[in-house]
Amino acid sequence: MSVETLALIALFVLGFGAISGRLEKSPITPPMAFVAFGLLLSPQILGWLDVNFTSELVKLLCEITLTLVLFTDASRIDLKLLRQDYQLPLRLLGIGLPLTILFGTILALVLFPGELNLWEAAVLGTILAPTDAALGQAVVSNPRVPPCIRQSLNVESGLNDGICLPILLVFLSLAGMADESQNINTWLQFGAMQVLLGPVVGVAVGYIGGWLVEKSSRHGWITHAFKDLSVLGLSLLAYTLAELVGGNGFIAAFCAGLTLGNTARSICNCLYEFGEAEGQLLVLLVFMAYGTSVVFPALSQTNGSIVGSVLGSLLVARSIGVLLSGIGLKLRWDTAIFLGWFGPRGIASLLYALLVVEEQHLPGQSLIFTTTIVTVLVSVFAHGLSAFPGANWYGNRMMSEIDRTLPELKPVKTMRVRLPWKA
Repeated sequence: MSVETLALIALFVLGFGAISGRLEKSPITPPMAFVAFGLLLSPQILGWLDVNFTSELVKLLCEITLTLVLFTDASRIDLKLLRQDYQLPLRLLGIGLPLTILFGTILALVLFPGELNLWEAAVLGTILAPTDAALGQAVVSNPRVPPCIRQSLNVESGLNDGICLPILLVFLSLAGMADESQNINTWLQFGAMQVLLGPVVGVAVGYIGGWLVEKSSRHGWITHAFKDLSVLGLSLLAYTLAELVGGNGFIAAFCAGLTLGNTARSICNCLYEFGEAEGQLLVLLVFMAYGTSVVFPALSQTNGSIVGSVLGSLLVARSIGVLLSGIGLKLRWDTAIFLGWFGPRGIASLLYALLVVEEQHLPGQSLIFTTTIVTVLVSVFAHGLSAFPGANWYGNRMMSEIDRTLPELKPVKTMRVRLPWKA
């Protein structure tokens, strides 16, 4: 990357930040802008930036970003409050998410017969299941949308990426077993260690590390700046320790954040501040690298089956999962449609696709990666552009509702979840 290109990127960040407050009231979201900027710089248009999305540098950026996103998202979740007041997101996570993975797997098997085996189809279905509510910023920031619905989408988004990760690792291991050249016992042992050791390390780091930082802070032994750095460092410590003992670092980071947020919440403010500033910048840089490096190659390989998979994932798989998960809650039909549509596929799907790239033994690796890239592209723009009118449509309908006893209008306590993109 030349100095000129780096200066151009810095100017774009500065320029976008200068008008970001005005853009909050428009359909243009930061991910849309950074993906579009990446496309503009790509070799296929201006040719000013040629980035290999699977290069070691970009992979390092993506791994750090995913580690911090999982850690900070999990640290915001109050498990006690979740059990008390949030029946809807628990339904979405406990019933809707598995069903979304199931229907996504069936969809992949139907659309890619002979190209993906059962476990590869399950890998694709799992990658496309986690949501990123921040991609539809108007939905989670519009005061007309009932707080219960806004909080449910945000809580779901904050937890489903961490829940999907161990499921993805299991399916990747099973897909590896499908290759007869691989030793089944080796893959079973590898998968078990990844899924089991990660949480153990994460919980230990989150609890012990949080206790140490909290105690040091109470006694005035640590400055505010180093308290912030220490808490953030716990995410990387959990990741690296888990990798050293054979566990999965991303699962460890998620479990560390969840543990820290529920045992040492008094020191978590720095995480929230980081997630709303530096963390956003990391995510947006990943979106820019994605736009400049893999979008056009993926589009050149897109066929009817991939288009069908994209539409089916965004319109069918999640919608059915949401509809079935709401049985018994007596949700309105427009609520089911709203929740089903506003489940954007974003940074988690994108970064999980990179995990598949590293699995050289998967025959369907390229197809899974291409389908994910195109799905995220469509979601970034479709959900971003529809968020503002969609939130207004649904919000107006709920504000005119006479029956104030509806489950959608149930008052809920505020949970500190990931905020929409802000300046």
